[in-house]
Amino acid sequence: MYILYLQVLLLTIYFSKHARERMIARGITVDEVSKAISSGSKQMQEPDKILSYYRYFCVVYKKKSNDYFVITVKPR
Repeated sequence: MYILYLQVLLLTIYFSKHARERMIARGITVDEVSKAISSGSKQMQEPDKILSYYRYFCVVYKKKSNDYFVITVKPR
């Protein structure tokens, strides 16, 4: 279940509870996650996950239409 979301430029970003907990623990802001999704270097992970590397962390998410579902945020 995705509980929090952020709408940026007609894109909606949903955060899992796990992702929010990891963001708080690692001092990563919603704005940084948004920038990571939009401008970080991407890598595909089977079957349908995307890893976006930005600064000192990596955002793991899925994309469906214009919605982004953030699964977790981890250090690089």
